[in-house]
Amino acid sequence: MTPPNVVVGVDGSAAAVRALDRAADEAARRRTGLRLVYAVPDRDEAAPVLASARTRLRARHPGLPVAATAAEGGAVRALVRESAGASLTVIGAGGLGAVAGALFGSVSLRLAARPPGPLLIVRGARTRDEGRAVLLGLESDAEADAAAFAFAEAERRGARLRVFLHSRNATGADRPDPVRALLAATREASVAVVEAHRRTHRLGPQLGQVAQTLLHHSCCPVLVVPASPV
Repeated sequence: MTPPNVVVGVDGSAAAVRALDRAADEAARRRTGLRLVYAVPDRDEAAPVLASARTRLRARHPGLPVAATAAEGGAVRALVRESAGASLTVIGAGGLGAVAGALFGSVSLRLAARPPGPLLIVRGARTRDEGRAVLLGLESDAEADAAAFAFAEAERRGARLRVFLHSRNATGADRPDPVRALLAATREASVAVVEAHRRTHRLGPQLGQVAQTLLHHSCCPVLVVPASPV
């Protein structure tokens, strides 16, 4: 049975192009199709951007099945709706806090706090990651969903898995900070996996320290895995 599609948010920006390329690679790796989603006020505005994305995909992945959707409304709502059941959702970020096109910036943070499913946020300009390790950042050893996804991701890539556990008891005066070690390791990693470990906050869901640090400073893409309902 064919696995669910990979979904990618596009908007014509440079960050979106990097996300598109990465999403196509992920779809090929998973042997599934790719679905493009462009959130716009008017569907008629989407045709040039979606056509350009299709042209790029045909050149880089000629056999990849591609579908495209112009979704009216806000980007977060559209991606949550269109990503239902996807094996992976991919968006780009040029640097959190700065908006890189209409789709990115705060959208990546809002989606990461409420991921519709596994969410890959593409950071940095690296184009190849063969042979690089998969990183797993844990705030506790109870984060089984992120751990299982990271093991599967490492197997899918044929890569080694490096695990970093951050907790109040994981450091001491004579031990290095595992969050800093994890962040340093992203310079040579293919992807960093974290769980959407939510904190309640008056402004809405907030991610845990490990995820927040990676989303702001990681040198490689960050894959946020939602925790299973309790």
